[in-house]
This record gives sequence, C-alpha cells and structure tokens, in this order.
Amino acid sequence: MHRTSRTIRIRRSPGGQVTTLRSRRAARAAAALAAGVLAVSLTACGGDDDNGGDEDGSGGTNGNGSTVTLPKLDGASLEVAAVWTGAEQKNFKKVLAEFEKRTGAKVTFVPAQDPIINFLGSKVAGGAPPDVALLPQPGAIKQAVDKGWAKPLGAEAVKELGENYSQGWQDIGKVDGKQYGVYYKAANKSLIWYNAQVFENAGAAEPKTWDELLTAAQTVYDSGVTPFSVGGAEGWTLTDWFENVYLSQAGPEKYDQLAKHEIKWTDPSVKEALTTLAGIWGKKDYVAPGALGTDFPTSVTQTFTGGDQPKAGMVYEGDFAQVNIGETGAEVGTDAKVFPFPAAGDTAPVVSGGDAAVILEDSKAAQALATFLASPDAAAIHAKLGGFLSPNKSIDPSVYPNAVQRKIAEALIASGDDFRFDMSDQAPQAFGGTPGKGEWKALQDFLKNPKDVAGTQAKLEADAAAAYGD
Repeated sequence: MHRTSRTIRIRRSPGGQVTTLRSRRAARAAAALAAGVLAVSLTACGGDDDNGGDEDGSGGTNGNGSTVTLPKLDGASLEVAAVWTGAEQKNFKKVLAEFEKRTGAKVTFVPAQDPIINFLGSKVAGGAPPDVALLPQPGAIKQAVDKGWAKPLGAEAVKELGENYSQGWQDIGKVDGKQYGVYYKAANKSLIWYNAQVFENAGAAEPKTWDELLTAAQTVYDSGVTPFSVGGAEGWTLTDWFENVYLSQAGPEKYDQLAKHEIKWTDPSVKEALTTLAGIWGKKDYVAPGALGTDFPTSVTQTFTGGDQPKAGMVYEGDFAQVNIGETGAEVGTDAKVFPFPAAGDTAPVVSGGDAAVILEDSKAAQALATFLASPDAAAIHAKLGGFLSPNKSIDPSVYPNAVQRKIAEALIASGDDFRFDMSDQAPQAFGGTPGKGEWKALQDFLKNPKDVAGTQAKLEADAAAAYGD
C-alpha cells in the first residue's frame, strides 16, 4: 500500500505481532480472483480525468460536506511528522490545512528521515517529540508502544475507525488489544507501470505470468529501449520486488513464516525467489544504468520522459507512483498504463502497505486530528489529488482523479479484511526498514551482484537472526 488483496484474516498475538489465519487453498482462490478482477479493471480503464468532489480538494465523502464533528481548537498547535516528500507531502499538507480551517488549530508538518523510529527517538530524547507521527510499519507502531511513546486513541477516533474501516485495518493498528494507529494511507504494491508508447512501438503485450513478463521485456529490449527502471538507491523498492515474487512462488503460509522468521532466509524458497529476480536484475542491459544511484521518484519519472526513447519502458511499484507520473505530464490510463504484478508461481501476488497516524503527545487537538484522519473527509481531500489510496470504506470512489485509481481503490475496499501486508514492514525495523542495513542493504548488494544468491541468503539470515533476537 501497501492495492487490492490476497485473502487473510489478521489477528495479533499477545506480543502484538501480526499473525494470519486461513488455508492455502482458500488463499490461492481468493488471490487469483482478486488479481483477475484487478487485471480486468485496469486494462479496461482509460485516462478519465473526472475528479469529482470540489474544486479546492476539500470537503467530505463527495467533496460537498463534512461527516465528522471536530472541536474548536483556537490557540492549539500541533506538529505532525512523516517521511513524505515532494508531491506526497504537499498533498498531505492540504489535508492538514482543512483540519486547521475547521478547528482553528495551527498544524506544522515536520519532515522526518528514515528510519522514522530513530528520528522520533532523537526527538523524544530532546524532549520535543511531534504530537502525531505517520508510521509506515506495524513493527514501528509496536516499537513506539513498547518504548512508551505512543498513546492510545480516544473514544472519538476509535468510533470513527469502527464506522469507516474493516476490522482487519483496525486490527493492524492495535497492540495488545488497544488501538494506537489510524491507517490513513494504504498502498497496492503489486503493480507494474509501463510507457504505453514504448509498448506500442515494440509490439509488446501486457503479461500475466513471469514468463510473459520476460517475453515483454525482451520485446521492449529488441525495440531499442531498456526494459526496466529500478529505484535501487532506496532499499524498500527491492524488498517489494522480492515479496511479490516470493508470495507468488512460495505461497501465503511460507510468506507468513518468513515474515515472522519462523523459517530461515537460507530456506530453498528464498533461493528460488532470488534466482527468479536475478533473471531480470542480472540480465545484461535489462535494468536502466545506475540503478543503485536512482531514487524511487527518478525511477518513475525517467520511464515517462524522453519521448520515444525513455530510459526504460517499465517501472515496478505501487499505486502511489501516480504522483511521480503526474510530474512528468504523462496521463495515467493513456500515456502511463499499469498491469498487476505477474504470477511468478501459482498465483498473481498482491502485497499491501500503509501509513498509520499515531499520537505521541496526547491532547485534545492530537486526538481530534486522529479522528479527522480516520474520517472520509480527510481521505477524500487527499484522494482527489492523486497518488493516494485509502482503506477508508466510507469514501466515495468518485473523488479519485482517474479511472485507474478508482478501480484500484474499489478493489481494495471490496477485499474487506482480506489482504497481505508488506513483509519487511512487519519485521523489526533494524532488519526490514533501515537504510544501509538488513534486508535493504542485502538486496542492494544483490542488485549489484545477482549471481551471489547463496551469499545474499547468508547475509539476510545473519541480519534477520540478530534483529529478531534468535
């Protein structure tokens, strides 16, 4: 998101870790259905620019009113921290501006650095933590609770969550049965975006399987365009690549086991996934040059600039890539099209992610902001601006700015409690969410040398064992 869904039922163990319940057979059936529906939806979409809602992006579920009552907070001030940058930050500030307008409070956005837990730790140590932080991992929420930083949500925010969110999205914001997080933003991390002109010139077709993806890549390559753009400077993009391949090949049960380190990264299933990835990452001239120095935004924009000769024909990442596509002038659904991540195994994978608002400094104003972020009003403002997917089931889909995003959002809501969360986001942050360390670093090294499957597995296992305390 983190996206549509792969069926799971979520619960938390007494330690607050996410666990899953269901059968492999049911998982495959549901995933196949979800992926099939999404494939039909996306390929049927055009570049519909009907924004819905109001002109300034404010308002409630349909852009014309409010659905949540907020207190008057004249004189109150709040700091909100998140790692969001660029257009994503700019759009979120419009949501905060609406909160200011309705309450009279003053809200300041504080840019945070990854890993945000370390950033918050320095703020807490200095006696000046932000009032609210947007945390991108369930593991980070638990860490914030365990450290005594996070404060439980009040009755109004919990009520808003209960009215607008499926039980699964509520539960992943809980630790030991208490609600701490509002999952404000979701992501479908199982999408590959492509330059429509490149595919048309090459005569390439949208793939449904990994073999078909390799065929499309070769066709694009033969036309004179590098097939893939990879934002390898940011390790999280590489973990997302791995998770999609692994989920499709190894299946949901092993995915859950690896996420909790119940099986080792030296397991043969990991070898299979890395070997599959090496079929793209290690093939000469299949990845745009300088991938390890390319950040995520650039990996997207360089795919949709350069006319008939962009630096790459395809880029993998979630629905949020639309924000970066929009910066190029390419029109989503016409110039920039998308297909579900192809099945590398028995079923097409669907991996989700998300960002949760957590209160660090409890106050009437902080609780009001959490309540607002749990409402369809806040979600509608952000959704209208593009590059945003909400797990809020009360939002009117018409507020999304194009048909592609609308269909992705509708598929997410239709999934209810049935989804699989990003594996690295479930891991301790030292392993799954720290630049230059753990899984991020190991996969960056693997991108640099895709022949070293065994060495990559050994490094992943050593880092995982240290982070999980095994």
